[in-house]
Amino acid sequence: MKEALIIIDVQNDYFPGGTCELHNPYEAEKVIQKLISESRSIGRPIVYIRHFNESGDFFFLEGTKGAEISDRIAPEPEDRVIIKRYPNSFLETELDAHLKSLGVDKLIVCGMMTHMCVDTTVRAAMDYGYEVDVVADACATMDIEYNGETIPADIVQKTFLASLEGVFATII
Repeated sequence: MKEALIIIDVQNDYFPGGTCELHNPYEAEKVIQKLISESRSIGRPIVYIRHFNESGDFFFLEGTKGAEISDRIAPEPEDRVIIKRYPNSFLETELDAHLKSLGVDKLIVCGMMTHMCVDTTVRAAMDYGYEVDVVADACATMDIEYNGETIPADIVQKTFLASLEGVFATII
C-alpha cells in the first residue's frame, strides 16, 4: 500500500494565545514533528490541510496569523497544502484527486480537532476507499459542552477515537 501523511489544521489559533485554544496542542505537535521526520526519511508524501472560516467566525480567518500553519511543522516545497472551508477535508477540495494522482490508498492521519475535522475527514475517507490509521497522540481536541454539561477534552478525545476504531480507522 502507498501511504500519505495527512496533517489536519495544525494552525496557530489552536495554540496558547490563539482564539480557539485546544487541550495539549504542543504535545500533539511534537508527535506530528516525528511523523513528518519519519515521512520525509522514507519518501512518504505529506499533505497539509489548512482551514479557513467565513469572516463572521472568530478563528481561522483568512489573512490572519491564527490561520497560518504552525511554523514548528511548516510545509516544505515538495509538500502539498490543501485549503478547505468545511470540517471534511475532502469536501470541495482537491484532496482525493491529489491522493489518487500519487497512487495513495492508505492515509496516516493526525491533527486538530479530533472531535471535528479529524473525525469528519476519517469518516469521509472510508467513502473514498482509503484505509486509515489515526495517530492518537498526534491529535488534539478541547472540552465541549453538551446539554449544559462540560465534557473534558481527555474524555472527548477517547470517545471520538473509540468511535472511529475498527470500522473507519485503526487507532495507533
